[in-house]
Amino acid sequence: MANQLVDAEVKSSISVLVVDDEHTLRESCGNLLRAEGYQVEVCGRGDDAQELLRRKPFDLVLLDLYMSQVPGMEILASALEANPDTIVIVMTGNPSVESSIEALRAGAWDYIPKPFSATHLQILMGRAAHAVTVARESRAGQSDPLKSAAVDGRINLLGVSAAFQRVVELARKVARTDASVFITGESGSGKEVIAQFIHHNSRRSSREMIPLNCAALPETLLESEMFGHVEGAFTGAVKEKIGLLEAANGGTLFLDELTEMPLPIQAKLLRVIQDGVVRRLGSTSTDAVVNVRFLAGTNEDPMAAVEKGKLRRDLYYRLRVVPIHIPPLRERPEDIPVLAEHFLKQFWKQHRGANEEAPRLTDQAIDALLDCPWRGNVRELRNVMEHSVVLLQPGVDIEADQIPFIDRAEGAEVSGSGNLLRDVPLNQDYHTAREQVLAEFEKGYLQRIVRTARGNMSDAARIAGVDRTTLYRLMQKHGLDRHDLLTRGD
Repeated sequence: MANQLVDAEVKSSISVLVVDDEHTLRESCGNLLRAEGYQVEVCGRGDDAQELLRRKPFDLVLLDLYMSQVPGMEILASALEANPDTIVIVMTGNPSVESSIEALRAGAWDYIPKPFSATHLQILMGRAAHAVTVARESRAGQSDPLKSAAVDGRINLLGVSAAFQRVVELARKVARTDASVFITGESGSGKEVIAQFIHHNSRRSSREMIPLNCAALPETLLESEMFGHVEGAFTGAVKEKIGLLEAANGGTLFLDELTEMPLPIQAKLLRVIQDGVVRRLGSTSTDAVVNVRFLAGTNEDPMAAVEKGKLRRDLYYRLRVVPIHIPPLRERPEDIPVLAEHFLKQFWKQHRGANEEAPRLTDQAIDALLDCPWRGNVRELRNVMEHSVVLLQPGVDIEADQIPFIDRAEGAEVSGSGNLLRDVPLNQDYHTAREQVLAEFEKGYLQRIVRTARGNMSDAARIAGVDRTTLYRLMQKHGLDRHDLLTRGD
């Protein structure tokens, strides 16, 4: 099956160094890989391996983690120092989660526990060789300045805060490896953007990154989408279909909301991560061997999901080689003006004429943005700025009351209704209290949308998602006119 990934001509161009102080295993691996067509050298001493790595570049290094003279971790560091593009696979006779993850974090591409079969080694080396060829293609593409600029231009990581810069730096460091990354953060914080950044700065950037929302599909459909299916696997399966795992071969698969993936599918996914083997739904044989980099994301606490039994512990540790947590927007207020200005220019260019001058945020408008808790994070700010662009005139200075639907933090508890309930007497019956709160909400809501629309009732009705007749009926119910709504509270 490994031969499906790379042909004999490619293998003959790949240099491999096998480092193990156990003579029989070292020679067996070397002979097997030579028979596969690789250029192979073997080494039984750690200091000799370090010297060899300094003198000659290797594409792949198969390294025993527990060497007697020089620790395997030191040889791993030497290999990557000599050539950062070298793919290192560690062999370990004491396969613990801690030691394996430590090696992966230090830059190892993957690990293989001893004892292992010839087939297991062939498959793993085939995947690694495929990664080498993908990296070569990617470097060839990046040597073209125009192509490289196009790739880099797709990803905008905007933020000046120290907290966000730490996220960017970690993402940049892990991008050049093939390590799995587990990205956590609240909904709307930008997990998929970070995943895209990692992919487009990786050796796989010439291939595709495929995102999959694990919460968006029912179990049977999710399984079919991921693994593919054979003809007749289920009702409606009228022809064979490859899954996203095969489609992402050579590239990256981003598993968003991983904690929502059903446990049976998690078990099948774990096998693909470990062995690179895909079996389509309804198939009785292995259908493909794939080489995929996995990025995962969730807005939950993944460890809590493990404790609840929603997420397999072994899958979690396989995917959480490098964890990245994106702080919510409210914890990095320095980024709010930067993002707001960016979205304002982006959507003005998208929705308005190229020759029209873009509006400008006043200091008061920025203060209002800073006062908002942004429970929807960057996604909410993005939507607010797009909404503003649709309503604004060219070249105007944007005041605070022209920004629609912002939920100001200090004392404003719109989603919790605390502000509306504050003046309701505790001894008031439910129905009376409800009517009072509803009336206050309606009056406040009417004021905000009419002021946002600057008195244009057609625009206000469009913002509210109702017709003008309904809007006027609500105003009449509360004894309000347009002038009242534009001046109320000033």
